[in-house]
This record gives sequence, C-alpha cells and structure tokens, in this order.
Amino acid sequence: MLASGSKGNSVYIELDGVRLLIDAGISAARITKALRANEIDPQTIDAILLTHEHIDHVRGLKTLSKQYHLPILATRGTLAGIDGGAVFAEDMHCVSGDFCVGDVTIHPFPISHDAADPCGFRVEGSYCCTLATDLGVVTDTVQEAMEGADVLVFEANHDTDLLRKGKYPWPLKRRILSNRGHLANVEAGWALTRMKKIPHKVFLAHLSEENNGPDLAFNTIKDILAMRGMTMDVESCLPEGGAEVKL
Repeated sequence: MLASGSKGNSVYIELDGVRLLIDAGISAARITKALRANEIDPQTIDAILLTHEHIDHVRGLKTLSKQYHLPILATRGTLAGIDGGAVFAEDMHCVSGDFCVGDVTIHPFPISHDAADPCGFRVEGSYCCTLATDLGVVTDTVQEAMEGADVLVFEANHDTDLLRKGKYPWPLKRRILSNRGHLANVEAGWALTRMKKIPHKVFLAHLSEENNGPDLAFNTIKDILAMRGMTMDVESCLPEGGAEVKL
C-alpha cells in the first residue's frame, strides 16, 4: 500500500513478473519515492489501473504519465471523466471486460459509488488479489469478486455513529451513508463473514481520518468475525501507506 484514505490512494501489486499500480491518488513524487524505496523503478511499471476519476485516486496521474508514459487502463466513463485527460490521451486504454497484462488476468467489476463508471479489480495469476474500495454497498458482484482472493484490499471507511455525530455538513454525511458513498466498518465486517475461503491477508483501506481510526476499524471487524467463530489476518492501512504482504 503506497497510500490509503481520503487524501490519496495508491496500491502496488507485483505478480508473476507483472508490475501494476492501482490508482495514483498521491503526488507522482510520493509514488516515485515509495517505489524506489522498495527498489522498484517506476519506468518498469507495466500498467496503471484506475478505479475511478475522483482526485484522491488520480492526483499524480498526469505527472506520472508525462514522466514515464505508462499505459493507463480504465473504464470508458473513468477515462472521460479525468480532468486534463487529453494531455496523456495516447497512454489511455479503455477496458470493458477481462484483459491480460503479461501472464496476469485482470477482471474489472462494477461498484456502487458516485463516479462516472467506477470499478474494482480482481488480479489473478499464481495468486489472486482483489481490490474493492469506495463502495456504497457490497453488491453480489463485489462479494463474488472477493471470494477466493488470497489478498483482499477492502474498504472500511467509517464508524456510522462517529459520522452521524461528527462535524461534517449533512449533505456530505448523506452522500457517505448512501448506497453510492462509502462502506461502514460494520458493513465491511459482515461482508467478510460471508466469505467461504479465508484470505491470506485482508487490508482495511480508505479509512476516514475524521470518522474512523485504525484501531476502531480493526476491533469492530474482528468482533464481528468472532461472532461467527471466524478469524482473519486483518490490518488497517494508514494514510501514508507502508502496509505490505509477500506471498
């Protein structure tokens, strides 16, 4: 995890010799620094996958594109919604179904969020990683994409009571709580209990700094899992990133 939260999101996945960056919601300088700290040359990234066009997912995209001319893969609606997209149009590629990058198969799946054409990604090779964040609700499609993942990056955005009692204006609260907003800790926990195969690792992502906390998200979800007699290796992601797993 290079970054996670309302200020910016970016995830690096390396699988079967393929290097992918999912979202570029922090500055290109921060992304480059984080990659090089792990001895990864940004120029060797095979593709950037975009979940949607909101600024906390594309903030560093324009500069990355100018510097490295990396392929940018996203749905048609996401590509159309990127501000200044014409600057790097030659790097953009529309995806509408499963596709391959090297020996890795990528399955984009629709999610419920207030963006043009948002999606999550299921990345399959010698192991499987699913990223599902910015979820207003866990649909059957999302639940299916989660199932069988070895690594799951999953939204646990807010504690509902903290959000309702907090200082956000009501229109923003209503947006977050809607079925096109963000997923609460409790909803994330119950979705995890419906998984038949226990993931090797679950990263709780896109935590609100105002209406959540790493310990609160972790404990809420662990308690819900315990109600069903389940345990999982769960870790809350911090805004500055740093969480990682190697399989």
